[in-house]
Amino acid sequence: MASLICLFSAEMEKPQEMQEKQQSSPQMAAPDGGWGWVVVGSLFVISALVFGIIRSLGVFFVEFVLYFDESAQAVSWITSIGLAMQQLMSLGWALVFTPTVASVMQYFTMRRSLAMGLGFTGVGLASFAFSPLFQYLVDVYAWRGALLILGGLSFNMIACGALIRPLGNPKVVNKTENSTNLDRCSFLRSRIYECFELSLLSHRGFITYTVAITFFNAGYFIPYVHLVAHSRHINFTEYQAAFVISVTGVADIMGRVASGWASDLGKMRLPHMLVVWTGLLGLSLMLIPAAVSYPGLLVVSVVYGFCAGAMTPLAFAVVPEIVGIERVLGALGLLQLIESIGGLLGAPLSGWLKDYTGTYTASFITAGSFLVLGMLVTMTLPYFWSCTAPPPPSPSKKSSQDCSMEDGLLKPTISSYSVPEKLCPLDDMLYTDTELRICSKRDVTHPEQEREEIPQEMMHLTNFKETL
Repeated sequence: MASLICLFSAEMEKPQEMQEKQQSSPQMAAPDGGWGWVVVGSLFVISALVFGIIRSLGVFFVEFVLYFDESAQAVSWITSIGLAMQQLMSLGWALVFTPTVASVMQYFTMRRSLAMGLGFTGVGLASFAFSPLFQYLVDVYAWRGALLILGGLSFNMIACGALIRPLGNPKVVNKTENSTNLDRCSFLRSRIYECFELSLLSHRGFITYTVAITFFNAGYFIPYVHLVAHSRHINFTEYQAAFVISVTGVADIMGRVASGWASDLGKMRLPHMLVVWTGLLGLSLMLIPAAVSYPGLLVVSVVYGFCAGAMTPLAFAVVPEIVGIERVLGALGLLQLIESIGGLLGAPLSGWLKDYTGTYTASFITAGSFLVLGMLVTMTLPYFWSCTAPPPPSPSKKSSQDCSMEDGLLKPTISSYSVPEKLCPLDDMLYTDTELRICSKRDVTHPEQEREEIPQEMMHLTNFKETL
């Protein structure tokens, strides 16, 4: 009878066991410095190599169009498929980038936006240097040799990965043996559910923000694919077109630092700042076709680069406010998995518009429209219209009585009680591992006080123990 009661209680608590174990695990306080600055330096180099290369791929786009003699839409799929597959499969740059960003978020709380902004300044610096460098490599070694050199350059991310030392989240691990195949299957399902943070798919704030970031992605990468080609299309030289990307890189650095500094002042909430910079970024993209002179194109590119740099660290810094810092790694993984849809479809769509209209005007207007649409979706986040930040997601404490809904009635379940460790039976032949796991949940120093919390259904276990 005792075995049935304990086994029944274990099965009743399985739907909540995984979530409670994750939330109740103690979190180490973020030091806001220390080794965290080393991790920020690692993010600086990784972001420079990842996004610096992505932003400068427009140089290769022009070469691909000439070499393969294909339309802009067809060639755009090269970049889009590469970016999407890395995010969908968590390979390549996605495998490097996500853990680094999550580690920086874990090391900083008060200065998180500033740390993210400093770490992402590598993007602007690389954008300034890489675009002319790539054009030079293409001129000297052709596009095949230039890609080989970029592959060797990317190997430097291995050294950066060795510097990442995330804060540990100590967890209590109960090593048990599952006695049935059902227990093994349940354990496997719970582990998959926990590792991939699939519960976030029912989180309204996370889903809303994921949709917004997907729209951001659909328009954000279009200039890095087509801005050089657009500059060449309006009769600027190769190095003039490459210098446009360099100018946006310098403005990007200033935008990231300014955004991180302003957000840490606490005068405005992060989602509000994100909406402002995203709206300005969308408008600047729409103005690019209107700049027909080279000085005018440089001015618009500076505005675009500053807004793009200011928006990027905020897009990641908002995630812990929505899901909590303890779930940020899984949230970033799911976020990049879903947002890759926007990156996959944005550039080919803009390439098709160029082939259909003959110019890149519709392409940049569409890119800006995607960003404005994402801005509007962001404004539907929970607590967005509140002037004060919402309470941070805190671990929920287990109440003395869990309630399950059956037939419209709320009633306490046996899973809400735990047997003190002192009262746990010592004879393993009479009790299963599941019962022992339930019994060892609480470390009791005053068993006399705990006796009052044991339900009547479990009192026979207490009496049995006292007779041993």
